[in-house]
Amino acid sequence: MKEEIFDRYMQAGAAAKKILAAGARKIQADVSLLEVADFVEDSILDEGFGIAFPVNISLNEAAAHDTPSPGDQRVFTTGDIVKLDIGVHLDGYIADTACTVDLGDQPLLCEASIKARDAAIEAVRPGVAIGTLGGIVAHEIKSRGFLPVANLTGHGLDQYCLHKGPNVPNIPGTGGAVLEEGMVIAIEPFATTGTGFVHDSSRVEIFSQLVNRPVRLPAARKILKDIEGLNGMPFARRHIKVKSADLALARLVNDGVIRAYPVLSDVSGSFVSQAEHTMIVTGDGCIVTTA
Repeated sequence: MKEEIFDRYMQAGAAAKKILAAGARKIQADVSLLEVADFVEDSILDEGFGIAFPVNISLNEAAAHDTPSPGDQRVFTTGDIVKLDIGVHLDGYIADTACTVDLGDQPLLCEASIKARDAAIEAVRPGVAIGTLGGIVAHEIKSRGFLPVANLTGHGLDQYCLHKGPNVPNIPGTGGAVLEEGMVIAIEPFATTGTGFVHDSSRVEIFSQLVNRPVRLPAARKILKDIEGLNGMPFARRHIKVKSADLALARLVNDGVIRAYPVLSDVSGSFVSQAEHTMIVTGDGCIVTTA
């Protein structure tokens, strides 16, 4: 990895660590989700970085992909388990990090995802199969009486690319990719009191552009114009200041121009925790950019 690229990853990681901690401190009962989202995203921009994806604020059984809607009136309540997942980039080099804020009484659930993440990080080095990392994650979570979310994974990162190979599983596996020096990966275990599988919910607030081709609807053209500087990275519905945005987004999804990311949830009444760091694989281990 070139030194200037390494430096960008490290700068993005340091900013992400600082902003995640500040955002987590804002999460308290009766505070609005929108207030926290605006704080986090404004902080990223104020620090001179780019928003790699809309801040994810996912409650209770929701594991990922929730973010406030325009004018969202939801507030945090006592008992909530809140996943805060943020992405910071510098010239497209991304730091992806997440934590869980416990507004209830689930300390062991939160510990499960943290210990699983940290144990997997300890095993990162060139030549290690990603299935080995999944086995470590699953062991730490199950040993505390919970289930890993089997159909969510960590992932590789690249310039302006939030998800690329290798996927880093949360369950054991054989074969598959082997870690190599210079890879950038995010390890993000999810622990759940539910079934261990998430499904698409009806709520959709996050999108990303798949292709660039002409569209006829004026509002759709305006959206594509507004997001062209994102280089394909995700955006939120609340970021779109276009009349008839919902109709235009639906048309763009139906036409295969953009992708929708439904909120991913376990069964109703369950709780999910998450912990995540980004790291660069080195010759003898890794450097965690967001630690």
